[in-house]
Amino acid sequence: MSSRDHCAPGVGLAGALSLLITMHAFAARPPPLVADDDGVVRITGTRIQLETLVLAFDAGATAEEIAQQYTSVELADVYAVISYVLTNEAAVRDYVAKRVNSAQALRTVIEGSMPSDGIRQRLLARRHSG
Repeated sequence: MSSRDHCAPGVGLAGALSLLITMHAFAARPPPLVADDDGVVRITGTRIQLETLVLAFDAGATAEEIAQQYTSVELADVYAVISYVLTNEAAVRDYVAKRVNSAQALRTVIEGSMPSDGIRQRLLARRHSG
């Protein structure tokens, strides 16, 4: 059996070697994620947080829709993040749950310090007095 017998039909040895060289040039790269000093994971080069993309994907958005909605993220980076999420699902889900709970706790604190009771009446009163 010659080395030619191992190649796909019509590819030939030269074509197969060319494909292998090309594939090697496209070696996997790490996901475009970076953690800041507070431990918030963002898409590299943007202010977009990992949980933003995860929640959009979970809501049914495609990679293309996510890239259109968050224009500072390249489509290839969205795909890379989705791949990372699917490969590391348990750790990412744990991280996202902690971030969502933290955001909800902060929202509760803020809303508690600034009650919205009667806000509509106060705003209307300001409008009519000024």
